[in-house]
Amino acid sequence: MPDLGPAPDQHTLCPSQGRLPTARAGRPSRSTRSGRAGRGGVRGAARSGRARTGWTVLVGVAVVMVGAVAACGGGGPAAVNMSGRALVTTAAFRVPGGSAGPADTAVLTQRGSNSRVGWDSHETILNDRDVNAQDFGRRVAYPVDGKIYSQPLFVPGLRVDGKVHNVVIVTTERDSVYAFDADAVGTAPAPLWHTSFLVHGAVPVPAGADLTCTSIAPTVGITGTPVIDAATATMYVIATMKVNGQIVDYLHALSIYTGRDRRPPVQIKASVRGHGMGAVDGVVSFRASLEQQHPGLLLDHGVVYAGFASYCGHVPYHGWILGYRASDLHQVVVYNDSRDSWGAGIWQSATGLAADPAGDIYFVTGNGPFDLNQGKPDAGDTVLEMRPDKGTLAVVQYFTPFYQSCLAQKDQDFGSGAPLLLPREIIAIGKEGAIAVISRSHFGGYRTIAGPCSHMNRTNVDDVIQELPPQTTVGGIWSAETTWTGPAGQYVYTAGQADHLKAWRLVDGKLVSPPASRARETLVYPGGIPVGSSDGGHPGSAIVWILDQEKGPALRAYSAGNLADELYNTTEDPRRDAIPGYDNFGLPAVADGHVFVGTTGELLIYGLLH
Repeated sequence: MPDLGPAPDQHTLCPSQGRLPTARAGRPSRSTRSGRAGRGGVRGAARSGRARTGWTVLVGVAVVMVGAVAACGGGGPAAVNMSGRALVTTAAFRVPGGSAGPADTAVLTQRGSNSRVGWDSHETILNDRDVNAQDFGRRVAYPVDGKIYSQPLFVPGLRVDGKVHNVVIVTTERDSVYAFDADAVGTAPAPLWHTSFLVHGAVPVPAGADLTCTSIAPTVGITGTPVIDAATATMYVIATMKVNGQIVDYLHALSIYTGRDRRPPVQIKASVRGHGMGAVDGVVSFRASLEQQHPGLLLDHGVVYAGFASYCGHVPYHGWILGYRASDLHQVVVYNDSRDSWGAGIWQSATGLAADPAGDIYFVTGNGPFDLNQGKPDAGDTVLEMRPDKGTLAVVQYFTPFYQSCLAQKDQDFGSGAPLLLPREIIAIGKEGAIAVISRSHFGGYRTIAGPCSHMNRTNVDDVIQELPPQTTVGGIWSAETTWTGPAGQYVYTAGQADHLKAWRLVDGKLVSPPASRARETLVYPGGIPVGSSDGGHPGSAIVWILDQEKGPALRAYSAGNLADELYNTTEDPRRDAIPGYDNFGLPAVADGHVFVGTTGELLIYGLLH
């Protein structure tokens, strides 16, 4: 195992505070929730007999904790307390409460779990009979102050100011966080709370003028999807802003009851020993102006992890993973995957780092030099399993395609996609569109051949279970995959950026070619990120959801068993359901009969209309 080394003065890994609880409750039988007669305005009698959640607390004015928050091994408290400003209008107190949704419908992290599979198997309301243009559509549109880039999160049964609400939480690229009642219909009520991090003269970062990168424009604020700790009702979120002329990132810990910071936020800082691009005196330092916090945050074993990559590839940038103890925001992990070179950004088309129950972390890196096979630290275009160790992350195992150098030369990031963690396999796809099926017990490392760039179609070089050649997913992947197991077996769903949404059967650990089914629509850049919902393996309940822009922005729903069967799309009734636009790598969230879509200026909530 190569010695990656800690940051200068890095302490040993601070003690874990325990893992994120699953907060699952007993599920009602399907008969109590199918054949719903609607919600009767904001709420309906179909909530009867449902399992209740336990998000209860006496809510009042939060006490802002003032004091130093030191970081374990570099980085400390901000000179000025940058806690956000929580805003609650009198109209918020008039938003009616209702019945709590089942606990197992909560979406507390991006794609629903630390595995990042992206399939909600507890959806007992939506099914392929009711999801159609007559019975399903937009229920409410909440205005926000900027673009929503992150995936919406859902907290059922949250007690806010004495009332029970099913709450959806979204962030914007103007450094705002909003909590809305998810069950509203018609005219949008006031937010339950709204927190802005633009305090003490801070402004969102102008994308063109300050970053010379307009992949997110006109401003950059909160990009990575936050994560919620169910045990403490705390949401962790990283906000990027400009303060006194400097671009900075802050990690916040908010109460989801009030939107207030539970403790002063911590400015993101880090450094490691190394001689890579941008190093000074043998030290590579984190620079917020060059490192974009793109992937969703990960909360695992009491530590909040964040991954970073570049703004439009501007150098000198590196791939960083930083970990902060959730209980006090003390920095406990610093890892740089290119400390002796450059690049290898960790972005995954905004998909969060994945983790297994034991605490190992999985991700794919982007363009950059590679020398792990020589016992060195640089890990460009590589699937990694890492383990927290002595204040950094240590390599457990890795897979690097034999043509890695060819990918780096052509800006064909392997890390444009994210690893799909299955019980025995990992599926990884990047910009080149090749599919690698990797054994969880043996990633395969790195093999090389002479002249790899002339032999990229070979599928018998890498030590993996299965490899399908470049452009198997046409146009490559700027996405993540999802999977569902029904009566006909297990399917894996892919969405190449110039391809169709496809369903592949997985049999004995290998994908069966050709795909079992595909959608009619041809996706356009950057493709789409599929998510799914079902009542377990029940075939009539299994739906694949995706946002696409082939004929203008649209939310589409397909039968999971046959993607040629499109159940619904928002262009069928545009006056009621149209999506004004959404940012790259947008993905819906499905929970408790709702489909949440973040757009360029609104949160749209879709569901049953009757």
